[in-house]
Amino acid sequence: MQLSAEAHTFNWLLDSFTSSTAGVVEAIAVSSDGLLMAMSAVKDRSNAERLAAVVSGMTSLAGGAAASYTLGSLNRVIVDMADGYLLITSISSGSVLGVIADRSANLGTVAYEMTLFASRAGAALTPTLIIELKNAVQL
Repeated sequence: MQLSAEAHTFNWLLDSFTSSTAGVVEAIAVSSDGLLMAMSAVKDRSNAERLAAVVSGMTSLAGGAAASYTLGSLNRVIVDMADGYLLITSISSGSVLGVIADRSANLGTVAYEMTLFASRAGAALTPTLIIELKNAVQL
């Protein structure tokens, strides 16, 4: 399947974020319907699908809490675990970026880089591109 220039750019931005941000192990993009849209170069499909389900569920829970307490839209979810972190941030159109980072990661730096990714990739994330990315990652 031949990808559009926009899809190549989105995937490149995700890979670049993952490889250049210290402590980041894996990153995925999840569409508003909870489906995997893109994954970093670590190409472990089963882990990426599992992470997409977790990210989708966490996003839904955070959105429910935000709505119940009129806290506004989702900015970021951070789950602090013994050996690492799960971070989620909004990209656009209900799509989110999910990141697994190890304990060596500086959370401020990772959060900043996630925000940069969201601003760069989010502007190009049209409904057509979302469909293309979801179809491409299914192959």
